[in-house]
Amino acid sequence: MKLAKTVLWIMLVCAALPLKAQYTLRGTVTDSLTKEPLPYTSVYLKGTTEGGMTDNEGHFRFTTRRTQAQLTVSAVGYNEYTRTIRPATQSELHIALSPATYALQEVVVKPHREHYSKKNNPAVEFVRRMIDHRDDYSPDEQDYWQRDRYEKTTFFINNFDSLKSQKWIYRKFDFLTDYVDTSAVSGKPMLAVSNRELLATDYYRRSPHTEKQAVRARRQAGVDEMLSQQGMEQAISVTMTDVDIYRNNITLFTNKFVSPLSQMGPSFYKYYLADTLDIGGQPCVDLTFVPFNSESFGFTGHLYVSLDSTYFVHRVQMNFPRKINLNFVDGMTLEQNFDRAPEGTRQLTDETILTEFKLTEGSDGIYAKRQVSYTNYRYTPTPEGLAAFERPEKVIEPREAAARTDQYWAQNRPAGISPKETSVDQMMARLRTYPAYYWTEKILKILFTGYVPLPRDHSPLFYYGPVNTSINGNTLEGVRIRAGGMTTAWLHPHLFARGYMAYGFKDQRVKGLAELEYSFNEKKEYANEFPIHSLKLSYYSDVNQYGQNYLYTSKDNVFLALKRKKDDRIGYQQKAELTYRHEYHSGFSYQLIARLRRDESSYLIPFIRQDENHTYVPSIANSELELKLRYAPGEKFFQTQWNRFPVSLDAPVFSLSHTMAAKGILGSDYNYQYTEAGFQKRFWFSAFGYTDVILKAGKVWNKVPFPLLIIPNANLSYTIQPESFSLMNAMEFLNDEYASWDVTYYLNGWLFNRIPLLKKLQWREVLSCRGMYGRLSDRNNPACSEGLFQFPAGSHLMGSKPYVEVGAGIENILKVLRLDYVWRLTYRDLPGIDRSGLRISLHMTF
Repeated sequence: MKLAKTVLWIMLVCAALPLKAQYTLRGTVTDSLTKEPLPYTSVYLKGTTEGGMTDNEGHFRFTTRRTQAQLTVSAVGYNEYTRTIRPATQSELHIALSPATYALQEVVVKPHREHYSKKNNPAVEFVRRMIDHRDDYSPDEQDYWQRDRYEKTTFFINNFDSLKSQKWIYRKFDFLTDYVDTSAVSGKPMLAVSNRELLATDYYRRSPHTEKQAVRARRQAGVDEMLSQQGMEQAISVTMTDVDIYRNNITLFTNKFVSPLSQMGPSFYKYYLADTLDIGGQPCVDLTFVPFNSESFGFTGHLYVSLDSTYFVHRVQMNFPRKINLNFVDGMTLEQNFDRAPEGTRQLTDETILTEFKLTEGSDGIYAKRQVSYTNYRYTPTPEGLAAFERPEKVIEPREAAARTDQYWAQNRPAGISPKETSVDQMMARLRTYPAYYWTEKILKILFTGYVPLPRDHSPLFYYGPVNTSINGNTLEGVRIRAGGMTTAWLHPHLFARGYMAYGFKDQRVKGLAELEYSFNEKKEYANEFPIHSLKLSYYSDVNQYGQNYLYTSKDNVFLALKRKKDDRIGYQQKAELTYRHEYHSGFSYQLIARLRRDESSYLIPFIRQDENHTYVPSIANSELELKLRYAPGEKFFQTQWNRFPVSLDAPVFSLSHTMAAKGILGSDYNYQYTEAGFQKRFWFSAFGYTDVILKAGKVWNKVPFPLLIIPNANLSYTIQPESFSLMNAMEFLNDEYASWDVTYYLNGWLFNRIPLLKKLQWREVLSCRGMYGRLSDRNNPACSEGLFQFPAGSHLMGSKPYVEVGAGIENILKVLRLDYVWRLTYRDLPGIDRSGLRISLHMTF
């Protein structure tokens, strides 16, 4: 009977619980001036665990049973908002946060059409005067300056609370909670997974214009250690770089954003003079700005400008518009503070960039924080500064900079840095003691880099790979298998070996590459680290796929195996080369190559002399000397074990090469002179996207057979490849002089962002035009000149008109795909050609 009463009592209590009302609180948080929603803002009931964060539209929603509570809303750069609410009667809230220097007030936003005009607008006139005076008091107007820099970039897993730590992916690693920190922005728990720190001194000289950085200490640790550290430094340097609002464009995430003080600012932004306030004892006006089109590459934010004739900006607070057409970045906030030197020179004192990265909607996301503080400005040259200008490199970094002790960092790091942010190396060491994480990291590293490290530790002596070239095929070889690898600086910092062996099951021939390189510079990881100063001996024996040279991928890449045309323009080639290469920090480099070359015919490409007997020639040989000159000032690239990939094409690239051979010298069969010149650059049009331009021209000066002529680069795959023609057949045209262009215009959504519904897809437009003028002189035409080889079937002479193909495409499909439809405009009546076609590529960009 007692047990029955107890059960009945429990049932009554459980039945009574739902009777206590549950209320749903929802609403929107916006900027009180720009009216832009504020994403990832902390919204909670004070003194409780109830609440959450706004989404990327600024909306929040959570439930509570409380009839009365203190609602608190906080975001970086804004005053904290607190008010008493009664959920039973206030379920829909519209809250506007004002900048940290304003008195807080609630604003209810109502839909209306704004009538903004630039004409007779005092805010626009004020901005125009600011733009006219933006170089006043600039430190770059000084003959010299230097400053000390402390920079810290940390990547966190967002909201690493007890629920997230119990997910299967984290459950095995319960010690991770020991490294969880609390965000100063949202108050939420976060787990640092990558940390980079830098202590350096920046130097500037006006004439001749020179900028240097002397690194005193650098350290990095985290999950990105699986990638090339030097490559990651370059990638981060163009992703979250220093911001200068006084330039027309601001570079962030490899894109150009229109600065609020750009010359085109009044045509791109709406400006408002909001209110006056006091900053550091100085009366200032809050100049608020928003772009006319919220999907375009601009900012919303505030400039706090001194109310005197100097137009001095004391503080900058900016963020991306919530609808901006930018991939993987869910939100970004930037804050800068300035002060003045005694003579009035503008000095940036600190900069903070907070970024929310997400691969897909609903994913956990990564939170990145980059903090930079600048101290000890000096405008008189110091001995250290003068010595820095004597060095050739832009970044001067001694080897001991990467080996500073924890004690050194504790003594030199500015105060206020969280110890948990700087203990990522300890956390990673513990993680790697778990086999599940250790092997997962190794597999991901192989997928990212394409190489298998041997032995498997942080200092591999040898890399096997690339693994995506292990199996392939073509008409001459049939199924082809390949294995290779290379040594690293951990085996020897000056001596490097690399190579591969391949075998075709159809032709039953072994091919391969063997290289031995001596570097005059001591390397940290790989032989191709910048700057290269080396002597290399190599021997190459493999198939020669005429007219198919891919710029950033191997010909054995398995993803190129599917062809739109039969791949039957293949012979054999052997080369022995001795190469001296020297790169300079100025961007200039040269190579001197001595080469023994032998081109061998095959049943697909027979060498048949154009004479009475149609003589079959098994091979031809030449002994060549080649000089290559290249100048690429300011070039930046992501460096892998084997290749370099540009991370910024803003720098111009000039190239010039000349190859020569003399008949009878070291077994040469022909006199051969070939000259080629090239130019490449990315041109930015601010809010209207950018254009990549590649121009090349070349000439063969002698009478030579077709293997030594100019063969345009034909892309037989369905992928989009730079510097190749998507609709041209291999060896379709043979020339002894040419001029070519490759122009691609990326509009960055400039058109699509203005089309309702379509703009929600965040697609971006791509237009391209490739072409070449080519000519074959009579001396190299087998029909007009004796002793030459017959051209392969399907080869043609170009007339007076150029070969041209154009494309229109869409990139950013599902954020990773680019589709182009390409049309061939000339030489459309030749047999066996494609007049148009669809091409595809993986193209992941911000």
